Amino acid sequence: MSIDLSSWNDTATRQAIQDFVAKVTDLDNPAYVPPEERIAVFDNDGTLWCEKPMYIQLDFILRRWLEMVDENPDLAEEQPWKTAVAKDYAWLGNAVTKHYRGDDSDMPVLMKGILTAFADITVEEFATRAGEFLRTQSHPTLKRPYRQCGYAPMIELLHGLEANGFTNFIASGGGRDFMRPITAEMYGISPDRVIGSSVSLEFRANANGGDVLTKPQLDVLDDGPVKPIRIWSRIGRRPILAVGNSNGDVPMLQYTQGSAHTSLCLLVNHDDADREFAYAAGAEEALKTAQDRGWEIISMKQDWRHVFAG
Repeated sequence: MSIDLSSWNDTATRQAIQDFVAKVTDLDNPAYVPPEERIAVFDNDGTLWCEKPMYIQLDFILRRWLEMVDENPDLAEEQPWKTAVAKDYAWLGNAVTKHYRGDDSDMPVLMKGILTAFADITVEEFATRAGEFLRTQSHPTLKRPYRQCGYAPMIELLHGLEANGFTNFIASGGGRDFMRPITAEMYGISPDRVIGSSVSLEFRANANGGDVLTKPQLDVLDDGPVKPIRIWSRIGRRPILAVGNSNGDVPMLQYTQGSAHTSLCLLVNHDDADREFAYAAGAEEALKTAQDRGWEIISMKQDWRHVFAG
């Protein structure tokens, strides 16, 4: 079988993807993989949609922090709410970049704000808020609605894999319940195939039956070595294809490369300052590991005919 990658330029990377799909779907090829074993996992931030100049979920949380300051003005003098009031977005982005470089010194402060932002609401209410935000708000730099900030070549790859008997999953360090309201619409990935970071939940009975509510506690941070563990816990199979873009994705790619089947590991390199952003911060280890292990590095500048649809 073949895979249509018309949004990609005719490069070695595109050919590597096409060759891989052709091999694992050909019954007569020694590398053939049965459909039930054709598992593909994708990071989200920086792999399927934009993560600069600020993570989309952080924009969502920032707006909630400002609401919290309106409700309790004393918070304006505390971090991370102080960051929201001062519009010091660089601090937020740097905190995440430092995390991907192994420095978690800012994470306790950041996590305190994240965990309390939407505490004690039903999971349905959170999904409604997240979905409304993603469908109505726009990227501050690209001036595109967030729902249109998915990378067209990656979405094309998702659809092409599905047409060739693959089952696609998201395995992201981003919030699972933040992504779920939009993944089917943007990527064709249903909510039950979204793996991500999550807060703790609890069930509370009430007169109508009961609800599941969020708690201001971290359940799991789906990043680094946690990713392969969560993939196995949720899927029960080792992927044969994985795509990431940062240091936090390295263990997921290593786990995929260790498959008994033929595998393909792809790393998105943000090297296109004209059409998106050019940066390697937080991906230094990933780029080196990709070169050392022979993973395919996707150059946004060279490999993609266009970055966004339309």
